[in-house]
Amino acid sequence: MSIYRVCSTRKNKKQGNVVSIEKTLFAAADKMRGSMDAGEYKHIALGLLFLRYVSVSFNRLHDKLSAEDYSHPEDRDEYLAENIFWVPEEARWQTIARQSKDPRIGILIDDAMRAIEKENESLKGALPKVYGKESIDRAMLSGLIDLFTNDIKLEGSRADFDLIGRIYEYCIGEFASSEGKRGGEFYTPKSVVDTLIEMIEPTKGRVYDPCCGTGGFFVQSEKFIDAHSGKSDDIAIYGQERNHTTFGLARMNLAIRGIFGDIRWNSEGTLVKDAFPDERFDYILANPPFNISDWSGELLREDRRWRYGAPPVGNANFAWIQHINAHLSASGIGGVVMANGSMSSMSGGEGEIRRALVEGDAIDSMVALPGQLFYGTQIPACLWILAKDKSNGIARDAKLRDRRGEVLFIDARKMGALVPGSRKQKELSDAEVQKIATAYHAWRGEPDAGAYEDEAGFCKAAKLDEIAKHNFVLTPGRYVGAGAVEDDGEPFEEKFNRLMGTLREQFAEGQRLELDIEARLGALG
Repeated sequence: MSIYRVCSTRKNKKQGNVVSIEKTLFAAADKMRGSMDAGEYKHIALGLLFLRYVSVSFNRLHDKLSAEDYSHPEDRDEYLAENIFWVPEEARWQTIARQSKDPRIGILIDDAMRAIEKENESLKGALPKVYGKESIDRAMLSGLIDLFTNDIKLEGSRADFDLIGRIYEYCIGEFASSEGKRGGEFYTPKSVVDTLIEMIEPTKGRVYDPCCGTGGFFVQSEKFIDAHSGKSDDIAIYGQERNHTTFGLARMNLAIRGIFGDIRWNSEGTLVKDAFPDERFDYILANPPFNISDWSGELLREDRRWRYGAPPVGNANFAWIQHINAHLSASGIGGVVMANGSMSSMSGGEGEIRRALVEGDAIDSMVALPGQLFYGTQIPACLWILAKDKSNGIARDAKLRDRRGEVLFIDARKMGALVPGSRKQKELSDAEVQKIATAYHAWRGEPDAGAYEDEAGFCKAAKLDEIAKHNFVLTPGRYVGAGAVEDDGEPFEEKFNRLMGTLREQFAEGQRLELDIEARLGALG
């Protein structure tokens, strides 16, 4: 039985009873890389998975046109009209699969990638052409082709493309984990993406990511719309990425999902060369690289984006925050992942910038995240939720309340649990994501979120004067206080006597051990 057949029943079973197709397929594919570096192998595996996708998509329409009397299955325009990539015959999966044992298979795959790019302008420069290198094991390529041919069984439905999209997204995440810190720079963990998406609710309008990595925020935006019965066509996507290889991954990731957007690349990066200097966006989602020192800050001291103060030359954190604020539309909302230091650092004028942001009502909410969420780094992170106009705004067609002079603080550091099978990687559960999002929605006045209330140890709506007393440090723990201690039913007097008895026993044991150590040392003397 194929992997797809096993997993197609999982909607009717509790999660965990069936091994997911994503996990099973990745494990099988990962075995084939042997000693090859995960960073190099990633492009080989994902490129072939993309080739499998475009061929399936093409073949579905090809079969449909073949069955119609007045249609021509080899008419390129028929495919363009349906937003289906045109795949030349030599690049179709069945052609590649038939030649999987050919000694020249690597060269044939590279030629297939070039042929697809030539016929589809939107994919130009996005596909990997590395398969013909002498260092690439031909047996490994043959094995991957056979794996993707035999173990991804598709039945001609929308679920097929959801399936391939899930596999692709899962593999990107797993490769990021294998690569460690370097991979984590380009991949935002799913539960962090989910949290931002659920908080700012990008359902209609222009969505922008100034450092889009592999495009995870855009994929999740589409998922949010689907989950809330919206229309994908209501969103226009814009992005920029500095790493050219990751830029290619982003374009393939979006293409697999059928998402079309204006994604741009340049080697200088967003802060130095903004691809959309005059554009404004309704939603901005970003996970910029943390604490970057070599961002050409000295050259940008007078940049018009620094409305709240020039960022320090040695750290780009507040350059990113202000870049995002500058690109928000009149009622735009932005969600930014940042290192925890951004909430409290006073070096290089960061404290004054933070004060100006608070006093200028640019900050809607601050969320402290648990540690160990990100691949390959233990740096704790937080979320900055920025709002261009806190006097009102719209969320899912509902007018928001006036939130000026107030910031919502959420402390989620105690949330999260280890990912099954990992000793160091954590993730937030769906329920935890919803708790964070619901608190934010209720605070800003969404009618279907219920009434907002502060919760000790978790969330607090703080006024400007209270924030000023903390010298504009925005660490949520300073505001939310301690949570209530759970009552275990044991009377205080009994518990006190019991704990004091335990403490006396430990003191006695400590004295005994000290005497024993002294006696042994004396014997040695």
